[in-house]
Amino acid sequence: MSPAAASSAALPPQRGGGNASRGSRLRRFLAIDERADCIAWSQAVSGRAIIYCTAIATVATYFPWWETLLVVSAAMAAAYMSKFRNPILFTATWSAAFLEMGLAENSILEDIAVVMQQEHMAGPPPMVLASLFLLFVMIGAWGSLEWVRRHPHCLLARRPLLCLLALEVVLCGLTTMDGMQGLPRVMLWSMLIVLTPYVWFLPFAIVDQRSQQASPRLMQLAVLRPFWSPTYLPFGKGAAFLRKHLSKTPEDVAITQLKAIKLLIWSNALLALKSAMTLVFEDYLQIPRVEVALDAFLRGQPYPIAVGWTCLLLSTAKYALTIALWSALFIGIARLAGYRLPRGCWRPLESRTLMEYFNRFHYYFKELLVDFFFLPTFFAVFRGYPRLRMFFATFMAAGVGNALWHFLRQIDNVATMGLAGAIDSFTSYLFYCVILATGIGISQVRASIGIRPSATHFGILYSGLCVWSFVVCLHVFGGESLRHTLLERVLFMMSLFGVA
Repeated sequence: MSPAAASSAALPPQRGGGNASRGSRLRRFLAIDERADCIAWSQAVSGRAIIYCTAIATVATYFPWWETLLVVSAAMAAAYMSKFRNPILFTATWSAAFLEMGLAENSILEDIAVVMQQEHMAGPPPMVLASLFLLFVMIGAWGSLEWVRRHPHCLLARRPLLCLLALEVVLCGLTTMDGMQGLPRVMLWSMLIVLTPYVWFLPFAIVDQRSQQASPRLMQLAVLRPFWSPTYLPFGKGAAFLRKHLSKTPEDVAITQLKAIKLLIWSNALLALKSAMTLVFEDYLQIPRVEVALDAFLRGQPYPIAVGWTCLLLSTAKYALTIALWSALFIGIARLAGYRLPRGCWRPLESRTLMEYFNRFHYYFKELLVDFFFLPTFFAVFRGYPRLRMFFATFMAAGVGNALWHFLRQIDNVATMGLAGAIDSFTSYLFYCVILATGIGISQVRASIGIRPSATHFGILYSGLCVWSFVVCLHVFGGESLRHTLLERVLFMMSLFGVA
């Protein structure tokens, strides 16, 4: 399988025109984005008002009131005022970023506050430091894009992620130097903590600058951690991907926004399902969380094996729901702005191979790993050994890239534990990445040589059970809790198989 095929195969299948199950009344009722009367109604003032109010109600489940009004209003304005789309997106994105420093609980501020406590400093306030360095990040991003546009063959243009990771290493190294204390250490850590989320967004903008049809710098900055995706993961990738999926006619915008409303409602339904599972299984049936079961096992008072498997299955299901509902929320808001983006999580239970599971479960995370780990590796190594080449490139993406992303997501642990302590606490997730990447790599190689699961009913059931048994068993090592070591998790997993 070529790298292009490996990437395109991961595109989550989108609904067509309802060819399957066309006779279903429920399907016809829900397919509002395919009905001419609904599409025409959504272009009227009353239709747009109802879409706006529905979006406010569904997004408010997740965000504070001010952020809900900001993101929904900005998305609607960007969809309907195409001539001013770039300024609207830019203003909304950076307003949300700066407002989060002052009006919302922000983990970045908490991380900076911890570093200040270590240095026994009373000021300046974390909000001031974070806002200052956020402004530096914006100016630095603009300068980087201008530099790459003028020097398209420089190292930054050819290897943007590598350069940004090197900058992270340099800043992290400076913070651990002898004599680096007090205000200088706080300033360095503040810069590092604020910069880290943008490491995964800026490379898409830099790569786009080398193309002949690059978006203006204002648009590139507008989707640098866009207002609909205030995370470490680029939902929607960069400006080039957004250009490709932009709805341009009023009818296309109407269809995209109807799809957005369906997705936002679906996100709330998944959130309700997750809450119901917590209420029934944890509060009513008293099924412990995996961390609690692990603690009981280490105390020599383990739960019955059936309870251990139940809590592991429940934790895996809740994690999958979390990924699905947040993906639906972010993509729903982006669609509200007129971008008909692919779903972020598309029917992972239908996965019949590990490669398909990885493609379906977290599409935009997979795309990030493919673009900046799989493809560069695939074109650089083992050209005479196609199967080894495919396996190694897949391992670099699902293993090394996966581990790097999650380690940098918790970069504050280096400040509180030291580099050695942070790496030691991360060994369980490293093990998770190695096993996951090995399984996906083997699955990718098997697919590339034409090995497919059986298409019979038994084959579909068997392959699905194999995939999800692997996922459930591996889940115990993938939790972000730092309280349990790799050995403790291995022993707990062995106990679930009856090994004392």
